[in-house]
Amino acid sequence: MIRAAELRVVDETGEQLGVMSSDAAIELAEGKGLDLVEISPNAEPPVCRIMDFGKHKYLMSKKAHEAKKKQTVIHIKEVKLRVKTDEHDLLFKIRNARKFLDNGDKVKVTLSFRGREITHPELGLASLKRGIEDVKDVGTVEVYPKREGRNLMMLLTPIITKEAKKLQEKKDAKDKNK
Repeated sequence: MIRAAELRVVDETGEQLGVMSSDAAIELAEGKGLDLVEISPNAEPPVCRIMDFGKHKYLMSKKAHEAKKKQTVIHIKEVKLRVKTDEHDLLFKIRNARKFLDNGDKVKVTLSFRGREITHPELGLASLKRGIEDVKDVGTVEVYPKREGRNLMMLLTPIITKEAKKLQEKKDAKDKNK
């Protein structure tokens, strides 16, 4: 696949072999039982490296897998309310939201209006403000309450992420053992 007539060749140890014809470079690579891989096609002359391409692809996939393991996934949990949600039910929903925030997940709080309830958005806003006050020790408001059609929506984020919480728990366990 290498189309250039002359190439700058680097061997498997990283040592420069100099500029040579593409045929000579391919023969050299085949003589060692390895592949000739074009590293920098835009350079003048193009740079090629003698390497085991299968092993290179395997190492790159392992590196990508390790990077994927270390990334964090933040889930968005949703808590749905109504204007006429009773006191005990509201406390239950707030307790669930606190549990989600403790686990490091974001919480989307949706308050829906039905029928003529939409004429009193201040009642729904009061419920959401109460929810904010009840979870302010474990979460903060990322998106303040705003109207989306017949709904009021807000987004809460945890103050401490899952990873930070796990690290803190490990540190506390070590301190406890000492």
